[in-house]
Amino acid sequence: MRWTVHSEKPLYTDPWLDVRIADVEITAGRHLRHRLIRSAPGAGAVVLDDRNRVLLEWRHRFITDTWGYEIPLGGIDDDEEPAAAAAREVEEETGWRPGPLRPLLRVQPSPGISDSEHHVFLAETAERVGDPADDWEAERIEWVPLASVPELVAQRKIVAGTSMSALLFVYTKVRGGV
Repeated sequence: MRWTVHSEKPLYTDPWLDVRIADVEITAGRHLRHRLIRSAPGAGAVVLDDRNRVLLEWRHRFITDTWGYEIPLGGIDDDEEPAAAAAREVEEETGWRPGPLRPLLRVQPSPGISDSEHHVFLAETAERVGDPADDWEAERIEWVPLASVPELVAQRKIVAGTSMSALLFVYTKVRGGV
């Protein structure tokens, strides 16, 4: 069934997110005060090389206190196309400039609480152009065999939802589980 939204009111707003409370009507005319987060879309990329490896960042996420591999991903600037944002994020976060990008998938990582949407692209080449722009994005940047993705997921070394979705998609659909 589709919930009916009667109102939304902001609880907290800043340039990164907008926390709200919504009055939604669920079954039998009952109402629920549901918290939600509105946020700008993001863009990132799965970058492969000619050895069937994927470019990943090994990073710590303080909110969940977890370490894991992630694809480069970040915000889309005002008046920026998602593909341009993905290319910029890859280069800024890894020091590698991706080759031509093609759309891969769009992910809504937490639709039960957030409208966040991530545009993920695929690049099958990359050129090293320098160091990452910031030293705080990742502990290290690695080319990881695409074939190891399922095992890394099983070992909880890939836990971020968008990264997991994109990498497993590439593993199973684009590369046929090579």
